[in-house]
Amino acid sequence: MTEPKEKVLYRPMTAADHAAVIRLANEVHGDNYLNEESLADYAAKGTVGDVNLNWLAWLGDELIGIRLTFAPGTWPVDDQCTPEAWPVASDYICYFKCAAVAEQARGLGVGRGLLEHSIAAAKQLGCQAGLAHIWRQSPNNSAFSYFSKCGGELIREHKKRWYQLSVEEGYHCPVCDGVCYCTAAEMILPFKQTTAAAV
Repeated sequence: MTEPKEKVLYRPMTAADHAAVIRLANEVHGDNYLNEESLADYAAKGTVGDVNLNWLAWLGDELIGIRLTFAPGTWPVDDQCTPEAWPVASDYICYFKCAAVAEQARGLGVGRGLLEHSIAAAKQLGCQAGLAHIWRQSPNNSAFSYFSKCGGELIREHKKRWYQLSVEEGYHCPVCDGVCYCTAAEMILPFKQTTAAAV
C-alpha cells in the first residue's frame, strides 16, 4: 500500500468512538465479535484513573485501527493461561485483548503503532509485560507473525479458544463459518525500555 497523504493519528478510545470500534472489529474478526455491552466492559477494564490502555488509529475521519488492552487485575487467569511460564506475576501483566486494522491500512505500521501506545500507557501502571491469545488461523497466520516480530514469545497453544464465545454468545467465526474451532497461541511480550521510546 502506498503511504497516505495524511498522517495516521493515534489517540485513546472514548465512548464516542464505540460504534466505529464495533464496526471495525466485527469487520475484521467476524459478526458479533464486539457489541455495545462487551465493548463497554472492555473499555472499563482498560481504564485506570486517567490512564487509558485502549488506543485507536485514525486516517482523517476514518477509523483504521484499534487496540484494546486490559489493566492488571481486570482479566481472568483461566485454564488457557500458563502463569508458571510467565516471566513476572500477573499483577504486572496487562492483557492484549483485541487488535484490528482495516484492510486498506495494512502495511502502514498501524498495528505496531497502536501496540507501542498501549504499552506506554501500561507502563504507567507498572506493567512489565503483556499477555495475548493470538489467533492462529488469521489469514496467512499474520497475527502470530506480527506479534512475534514485536517481541512476543510463544508460551503454548490452546485449541478451541473461542468455541464457548461462538456457542454461547453468538460470535460468528469468519474462518470456521460459525462455531469457532480456532487455536490460540498464548504469547507473552516482555516490555523493554526501548519498546515505547518512539511514542
